[in-house]
This record gives sequence, structure tokens and C-alpha cells, in this order.
Amino acid sequence: MRIDVLTLFPDFIRQCTQVGVVGRAFERGLMSVEAWNPRDYATDNYRRVDDRPFGGGPGMVMLPEPLTACLQAARAADPAPARVIYLSPQGPALTQRKARELAACERLILVCGRYEGVDERFIDREVDEELSIGDYVLSGGELAAAVVIDAVGRLQEGALNDADSASQDSFEDGLLDCPHYTRSESLGTEGVPPVLLSGDHAAIRRWRRQQSLGRTWLRRPELLAQLELDAADRKLLAAFQSEWAESDQPGPDVEKP
Repeated sequence: MRIDVLTLFPDFIRQCTQVGVVGRAFERGLMSVEAWNPRDYATDNYRRVDDRPFGGGPGMVMLPEPLTACLQAARAADPAPARVIYLSPQGPALTQRKARELAACERLILVCGRYEGVDERFIDREVDEELSIGDYVLSGGELAAAVVIDAVGRLQEGALNDADSASQDSFEDGLLDCPHYTRSESLGTEGVPPVLLSGDHAAIRRWRRQQSLGRTWLRRPELLAQLELDAADRKLLAAFQSEWAESDQPGPDVEKP
């Protein structure tokens, strides 16, 4: 896939393509990322990309003209149809399901705002959708764009060395991931649940599923409430809840069964 990013800080976006899984996807030709600076399309002597808002108030707003010209140049660079996304705290939240939807697109254009935001007329005329990465405000959309690039980049076929890695991530099935333990030289098997040392793969799968259900119930109960669990999952969760209720560990902010 191809991702174009409209940003006043193109070097930052380019650096995002050089590390980790996204860097690997970039090197393997699974995706490409191009950064476009609206300042390059400003027409005045000062290369101005912002101005004061109508009605007064603090801060500046990004002008529509440089953004529109920049977007047109990005569109013209590739004939493939593109979905234009404005990174904004006013958009719906990015989820794993949304990341999978975007990862299936041939091309995305991400628009990074700055200052007090972007002229609403540009959004109305050019943007297909707004997208948020959380209920907080950043100085600009670059970090949000980096999150989107990483979330969709790792889902490109061949980006991960193990094809099963993405399917076992948190949120893929609506649940949080189970805890993981590795072969630490200093700790050995200390604190590792015995089932993981048993070699019984069926029992390990059941334990991991139970931990995933239990962790979601403890930490993100609203996610669990959205799922329809089958009889086997309900049984696993009930056993986890019963064991937790009998433990002396401090409980989460949920009601004990």
C-alpha cells in the first residue's frame, strides 16, 4: 500500500519508515510512505500556511489554499484512488478493527493539522473522514499519523516474520492479550505458571484463553461486555473470576462475583 502524509514536519514522518516492523515493510516493498509539506505550496513571499480565525480568539488556523494545492499534488503523484483522513481529536477513535480496514486500502492520504486546527472548508471539501488516537490533544497530527502508519503497516502481509503474530494481538478478537514469559537467564522458570512448562499444548491454549478473558474482565470490562461468549469461554471466565475472588490480591475497580 501507499501512504501519503501532508505535514509541516516531513522529516519526522520519513523517520517513522526506517525503524521496526514498519521499516521492514518499507524495505520489503510492502508499503511506501511519502511526506508532503504544505509550506511548499504556499504562494506568498513568507510561505505562510496559517492565519488568524474569523471571529477572533487565540491561536492560528491552517489555511485551506496551501493544503488543497498540496493534496492535489499528492493525488497526482499516483493514479490509485486514495482515502483522505484528517487526524483530529474530533474523529472516532482508531481501533484494531479500523486499522484492519485501513490496512486493506490501496492508498491513504493522512492530513496532519497544527496550531488550532485546519480551516473547516478544507475538511468539508477534501477529507473523507476524521480519525482520533485518543481523547487528548497533541501539538499536531504527526504523532497520530505515525500511529496509523505503524498500525496498518504491521498488518501488511509479510511485514511480520511470524504470520500468526498479528492474529494473536490484543483486540484482534475483542480481548486483551494473555501474559507472556520468556527464558530469562537470571530468573529461569521462577514465577512462570507450571502449565507453560508442561508441554501440553491443549492445556496451554486453554490457559492463555482464560488469561485473556480474565485480563479483559479485570482491566477493560467494557470490551468484554460487547462480546457474546460461548459456553466454553463462559466456563473459563467463571473459573478465573472464582479464583480471583478467593485470592488476597488487591482487586480492580470491578465488582467481585
